[in-house]
Amino acid sequence: MRAPRFWNRPPAKAGLWPIIFTPAAAIWRGVTARRLAKGPRQKLSVPVVCIGNINIGGTGKTPTTLALQSQLLETGIKAHVVSRGYGGSASGPLRVDERLHSAAQVGDEPLLMAAFGPVWVAKDRAAGAKAAIKDGAQIILLDDGFQNPALHHDLSIVVVDAGIGFGNGRVIPAGPLREPLKSGLARTDVLVAIGDPAAKIQLGNTWPELALITRFNATLTPLKTGMDWQGLRVVAFAGIGRPAKFFETLKAQGAEIISAHEFTDHAEYSPAVLQRLKKEAAGKGAQLVTTEKDAIRLPKDFRSNVLTLPVRLQIENATELLGLIKKLL
Repeated sequence: MRAPRFWNRPPAKAGLWPIIFTPAAAIWRGVTARRLAKGPRQKLSVPVVCIGNINIGGTGKTPTTLALQSQLLETGIKAHVVSRGYGGSASGPLRVDERLHSAAQVGDEPLLMAAFGPVWVAKDRAAGAKAAIKDGAQIILLDDGFQNPALHHDLSIVVVDAGIGFGNGRVIPAGPLREPLKSGLARTDVLVAIGDPAAKIQLGNTWPELALITRFNATLTPLKTGMDWQGLRVVAFAGIGRPAKFFETLKAQGAEIISAHEFTDHAEYSPAVLQRLKKEAAGKGAQLVTTEKDAIRLPKDFRSNVLTLPVRLQIENATELLGLIKKLL
């Protein structure tokens, strides 16, 4: 199901729908508050850095986790990612091996991240973190889990897409937030805002309370692979939090988008859908293109039909953010 349009409109322009859904949102807020009140949270023998969001999906959490893990590993710190493995069947704790496991087993995001460093999936996050520690982890990067009370967080990083900010500022289903912004920000140590400069400025103007939180700006940039996208006719498809963002990036690389297909986040592509996309691309003399996250969910015998546009997160003043993390050791 796609997010309703009124979710991501500014508060003053969201209309009547948020008001209509206010009673249901109150129930959601109550359930989340009760879950967060459970305790005590387990304090582990190594630091836990939670990388989460207050919005539901599509903020750039996975690229942020990848960027931080890669930089920590480069400095010799054994950083392991622990994820619940959304969409995967494995209960875990299981260390993900991209050569052996599938997205259906461990989830698309853990499978993607496992190519860059140690990743564990576990429905029980505490058990997953303990397995990682036993395997030599010096620090745990908790992928998501900001609203999960299982573990004590030594540092909580919230990721936000500056282009949509916190939408209309309301809780599901009245808006895109998993919990009230005030309570979420109260537990936030660091905010990573992803987007272009103008969007980041507007983010601060719309939500002045962010000024009280340590903030790092970041940008998703295409990875230089030698691929020349200029003038390439493409049929693009994506099943991520914000497919439009991928299409904009592809267009900015010079590709000519003949058609663009949006699917829900973590979408499973049926053989019928894939054949329809392949037929459309062939009929229009175009190349199929998707994201790395989507490609990982495609059947192996279909991946040769599709190009990917990989992106990486560039964090401004990344050394300062890494310094905050290293202080925990």
